[in-house]
Amino acid sequence: MVRGCLLPRVSSARVYACNPRLAIRSLISGVPYRYLCRHLFANRVKSLGAAKSPAREGRRNLSKAILVVLGQFTEDVEGRIARDFTVRRVSSDAPTRYEDVLRAAEGADALFISPVVKLDAEFFRRVAASVKVIATFSVGYDHIDLRAAAARNMPIANTPGVLTDATADLAMLLLLGAARRAYEAEQLVRTGAWAKMSSGARLLGWDCAGKVLGIFGMGRIGQAVARRARALGMKIHYYNRNPLTQELAGDAVFHRSAQGLLRVSQFLSLHAPHTPETHHFLNAQNIALLPAGAIVINSARGGLVEDEALIAALKTGRVAAAGLDVFEGEPNINPGYIRLQNTFLLPHIGSATLETNTAMGMLALDNIDAVLAGKPAPSLLKL
Repeated sequence: MVRGCLLPRVSSARVYACNPRLAIRSLISGVPYRYLCRHLFANRVKSLGAAKSPAREGRRNLSKAILVVLGQFTEDVEGRIARDFTVRRVSSDAPTRYEDVLRAAEGADALFISPVVKLDAEFFRRVAASVKVIATFSVGYDHIDLRAAAARNMPIANTPGVLTDATADLAMLLLLGAARRAYEAEQLVRTGAWAKMSSGARLLGWDCAGKVLGIFGMGRIGQAVARRARALGMKIHYYNRNPLTQELAGDAVFHRSAQGLLRVSQFLSLHAPHTPETHHFLNAQNIALLPAGAIVINSARGGLVEDEALIAALKTGRVAAAGLDVFEGEPNINPGYIRLQNTFLLPHIGSATLETNTAMGMLALDNIDAVLAGKPAPSLLKL
């Protein structure tokens, strides 16, 4: 046996025991094997430590970004939020949510909000300097003062594209619900009135096939609605700031003026953003241009419609029915709508599917991650 070939009294025993090279070196030099083994092990640990410690220490010392979150999201989105951020939660139902968000923003890196909070000029004047990006859980951004955001150099992200199909589906639900008098029909069933109707009574609605559907705003959602309406045999007309390419437009007829579109729209579906230019677009003057008995659909923004004008037209039958998912001042809507039987009303659920809400949340977080990392973000608004 080689002199000194004993197992070293270190944790590397299993690794270095009976190493032939060390054994020969011990034999030649006369240095006990165990001392050579310990020396080699110490150097090995030192070299490994130099290579791995900074990364390990970096991970240990890397603190998560602080994210202010307004509201609750789908399980997958909440999981990512909990994993990647230090979370400060603000209730979207709290009457003090505006002030609550401002307080929570002190020292925070980013805000993830929903449209229930209006980010006005005062908000941007007061929001903490630590905040580097704000993401809204919506495509629309009329609840955000973009000019004030630009003055603060605050990146604002929204969630376009991912809710196109869900919102287009909802627009078709509104269209069919209004055309077939779905609210009135459901009430007949739920109240038991159906059983008391005479055999000759009919709740008559209106066909879609062969009718002109006018689309005000032919963006992603407007185009998706057009594709669905064609399947019902409807004729598509539209107004947009610019005409679509022939490939996108297909057989859709472009109108150079919104008034020209209104004059032919037996069904009118609103898909424009709410801006100062489009505010109360559907007013008494423009309603008067619609064919008698037209049906109005709004799944875009409530501010596009002047409520009193539409309610008056619904009462007289000038507008036969309306399918509405959005309202000015929501969730506090004009009570005149509630009293009307020829309205099909929904509580702003255009994007409310599990898949779409998850995609929206992930896109919002992608934007936040990108900005905080100094990388290009997928959907920042142009300020």
